[in-house]
Amino acid sequence: MKTQILMIHGGMTFKNEKDYLHFLKNRKISIENKKRWATDYMDAELGKSFEIIRPRMPLQDNAKYRDWKIFFERYIPFLRNNAILIGGSLGGIFLAKYLSENKLPKKVLSTYLVCAPFDNTCIGEDLVNGFKLESDLSLIEKNTKNLTLLFSKDDDCVPVNHAEKYRAKLPNAKIVIYKSKNGHFNISKFPEIIKMIKGDTKKK
Repeated sequence: MKTQILMIHGGMTFKNEKDYLHFLKNRKISIENKKRWATDYMDAELGKSFEIIRPRMPLQDNAKYRDWKIFFERYIPFLRNNAILIGGSLGGIFLAKYLSENKLPKKVLSTYLVCAPFDNTCIGEDLVNGFKLESDLSLIEKNTKNLTLLFSKDDDCVPVNHAEKYRAKLPNAKIVIYKSKNGHFNISKFPEIIKMIKGDTKKK
């Protein structure tokens, strides 16, 4: 049976409706079909050997932790033991918060938090609507056999010092800091994470 990979995408949060509407009116729009590492590339590299599950989380551009928690929990019954969890950006802090506050009923082989903010000190964005981490994150390490956090020095949204904030709370986590991932991991290929995922399944 294929190893499952459940991926939680990123999103945005806003302090109030005025800021949200301003974002909708002014966000950069493109009709270009960009290839992204978390979709096309993952499917091409891992789709034959892994079952990749991508929930479309509620109100991605005006996210609330409460809603994401409800929807995420709808997927838990479908997970088998030794699944892999990947959260990117807001999806990363979502998984960090959820796994630090809830005991999963299934064994998780590995969790990857990619450019996950730690707190509300992101560049040009607010991190609100319930996505605040509690002070004790130790349950995360009990919920997953392997825990890897990935950051980039040139991230223009999540400052690289968030890596050290996580390191202080998660002493057993593997933390990787890249020199450049084209800002906020705006990359079409991510061979390093593919290699890590394949390595995890060989060791399980």
